Amino acid sequence: MPRTRKAGPGRVPIVGQLRSYNRAWLRGDLIAGVTVAALIVPKNLGYAGIAGVPLQNGLYAAAAGAIVYATFGTSRQISMGPSSGLAAVAASAVLAASISGVQEVASFVAGITLASGILFLLLAIFRLGWVAQFLSRAVVTGFLFGAAIDVVIGELPRLTGTEAEGANPIQEFWSWLGTLGDAHRTTVLVAIVSLVVVFGLRAIAPRVPGALVLVVGGLVAAAVFDLGAKGVALVGDVPRGLPVPKVPDLAQLWDHAGTVAVAAVALVLIGFSQTAGDARTFAAKHRYQIDINQESVAQSLANITAGFFQGMPVSTSLSASSLNDRSGARSGLASLTSGVTVLLTLLFLAPLFSNLPKAVLGALIIEAVVMGMMDFPEMRRLFRVKKTDFWIAIIALLGTLVFGVLAGVVIGIGLSLLWLVAVATHPDMPVLGRERGTQVFREADEHPDDEVVPDVAVLRFDGGLFFATADALEDRLRDIIQSNPDLTGIVLDCEGIDFIDSQGASTLDDIVTLVQDAGLELRLTRVKPGPRAVLERDGVLARIGADHIHGNIHRAVVAEQEDARRRDGRG
Repeated sequence: MPRTRKAGPGRVPIVGQLRSYNRAWLRGDLIAGVTVAALIVPKNLGYAGIAGVPLQNGLYAAAAGAIVYATFGTSRQISMGPSSGLAAVAASAVLAASISGVQEVASFVAGITLASGILFLLLAIFRLGWVAQFLSRAVVTGFLFGAAIDVVIGELPRLTGTEAEGANPIQEFWSWLGTLGDAHRTTVLVAIVSLVVVFGLRAIAPRVPGALVLVVGGLVAAAVFDLGAKGVALVGDVPRGLPVPKVPDLAQLWDHAGTVAVAAVALVLIGFSQTAGDARTFAAKHRYQIDINQESVAQSLANITAGFFQGMPVSTSLSASSLNDRSGARSGLASLTSGVTVLLTLLFLAPLFSNLPKAVLGALIIEAVVMGMMDFPEMRRLFRVKKTDFWIAIIALLGTLVFGVLAGVVIGIGLSLLWLVAVATHPDMPVLGRERGTQVFREADEHPDDEVVPDVAVLRFDGGLFFATADALEDRLRDIIQSNPDLTGIVLDCEGIDFIDSQGASTLDDIVTLVQDAGLELRLTRVKPGPRAVLERDGVLARIGADHIHGNIHRAVVAEQEDARRRDGRG
C-alpha cells in the first residue's frame, strides 16, 4: 500500500488545502456544500428519529461533523455526519440501558458519542486502526441488514398511528399486526403517499433529492389540509437556535458503563471501516494522498464535538459524499459550506419542521435504512462467491433481530474472530501433481488429468507454520504416509509458508523423525529466507540435510527418485 502523509501543516490539513487553493474550485465547492446540505438536513431529521433524540440534535451533529471533519480530515470529498447504521446502534444502546425521557435519552446518546470519539482518539494515538479489520465485511453486511429490519419494524406504528411493544423486533412486529384494526386512516394515507413519493423518486429520478421533496411536501400538506387537526401526529416543537456546549450526564454513563463501552466499540468499528474505505476511494479517484491515522483523529474530534454539543454519532455518509463529489467538491471548503448551511437552517428554518407529520418522518427513516443498510446486491454476491460468508451474514442478521443491535455487534465480532481462527488453523495443504509434458506442479484436485508421482508425495503448505497450524501439518503427513505404502519420499513445498515460530520448527523436527521412522526421505522446496533462518537456528535444516533443500519441486522429485534407485541398488 502506498505510504500516506499528512495533507497539510501540522494536524490541521485544511490549512494546507487553503494555502494551495485553486480559485477555480470555489464555485464547485460552494455548490457542492449547499447541495449536500439540502440532502442531509431532511435525512438527519430521520436519523435523529431513529436514535430517539430531538430532531434538532441530528442537525447539531450534522453541523459539528461537517465542520470539524473538514478542518481535520484529509479527504476532500467526504461528508461527515450521522448515518442510519450509527443511529441504530445508538437507539439499541438506549433500549439496552432502559433510558427513558427525552432529555435523558439525548444526554445518553451524546455520552456514547463522546465515548466513541475518545476511543477513536486512542486508536489514533496508538495507531490501532487495524483493529477495525476484525469485523469482516460479511458480518457488517448481515448486521446492518438486521439493524435495518429492526428500524423498519420500529417505524411501522408511526405509519399507522398505533402503538406496538415487544422484547425484540419479531415480537414487536406481531404486536403491530394486532393493532392494524385500530389504524388511523388519514395517517395511513399520509404514510402510503410518503412511501410512494420517496421510493418512486429514487426509482424514476434518482438525482432528485427525494428526502427534501418529501419533507417539503409533508410540511405543505400538513398546512394545507390541517393534518394535525385531523388526528395525524406531528413531530412537535423543533426550536430555533444553535447548540450550546453541554457535558453529558457522567453519572448516567457510569451507571451503564458496560452498555456505553459496547456501543462505543460498535460505533468505532462501523465508523472507521466506512470512513477509511471511502477516503481511500476518493483519494485514488482524484490522485491525492490521505493519512489514515489523521482520519482517526478527525473522526475522533468530530464525535467529541458532536457529543459536547448534544449531538449523536457521526461518520462518513457514502450517499452524501458521492453527491459532494458529483457536485464539484475539490476541497474541505465544500464540507465547511455544508456545515454552515446546516447552522443557518437551525437559526432560521428549524421551527418549520415542527409541523412535519410523524408518518412522513417514518417514511423518511424507512427509505434511509432500506437503501442505506439493506445491501441486497452484496448479499447476492456473498451467496454466489462464498456461501460460508453468506451464512455468516445471515447469522449476524438473525442475531441482531433476536437479541438486539448491540448484541448483534458482539455476535458479529465473535463470528469474525471465530472465522479468523478457523481459517488460520486450517490452512490448505493440497497434494500436487505434474502437468503432463512440463515441469509444472499444481493442485491435483483442481487438475485431475495431471500426473501424480506414484512414489513421491508432493504436498504444499499454504500459511504460517506456527503453534495453531503445526499439528495439522503433522497429521496430514501421517495420513499420507499411512495411505500410500509405496512411497519412497515426501516433498514439502514451502512456498506458501511466510513465517515459522518455535513450535512450528519443533513440529517440523518431529516430522523429520516421523518420515525417517517410516523409511522415507523428506525434502523441502522454495523455503523463504525468514522461515529458513528459524529452521537453521533450531538445527532442523541440519537434520534434513542441505542436499534435501531444493529451489523448485521438479528438482526435488527428480533427486528423490534418483536417490531411491541408488538405495534400491545398494540393497
